[in-house]
Amino acid sequence: MQLEDELSIEAPPGVVRTMLLDPDVLRRCIPGCEELERTSDTDYTAKVVLKVGPVKARFSGDVSVIQDEVTGQIHLTGKGSGGVAGFAKGSADVLLHRDAADSTRLTYVAQVDVGGRLAQLGNRLLNSTARNLTIAFFDAFIQEIADSVSA
Repeated sequence: MQLEDELSIEAPPGVVRTMLLDPDVLRRCIPGCEELERTSDTDYTAKVVLKVGPVKARFSGDVSVIQDEVTGQIHLTGKGSGGVAGFAKGSADVLLHRDAADSTRLTYVAQVDVGGRLAQLGNRLLNSTARNLTIAFFDAFIQEIADSVSA
């Protein structure tokens, strides 16, 4: 499944980029995130509990983040296993552009694949859950930025 969108964030691109790569910020923003630890400059391990329809599972996985200093693009790849619930793997490309004096236009395109019991739930439920999780993440992320800018 593919997810894509763009949104405006009331902060300069440098602030958005820094917070987008901060494991403490991400831990607070990722729905169901129990742990997110940096293991190198580009790699993280994570534990996330998710409920998709009747399936609830704790996923353990790895995420890599690569920044292109020339284009400003952030490329993320990840994979996780939820035991008998199945697995998820995916990638995302995030671009940040100055939108106005102190505003950033964030654009993302993500591709997610699932297998196991999760894949048996059907595309409508998976798409709906993925979109809801994405909205929850960005709502929390925008609030984190607002809180840091006003502090």
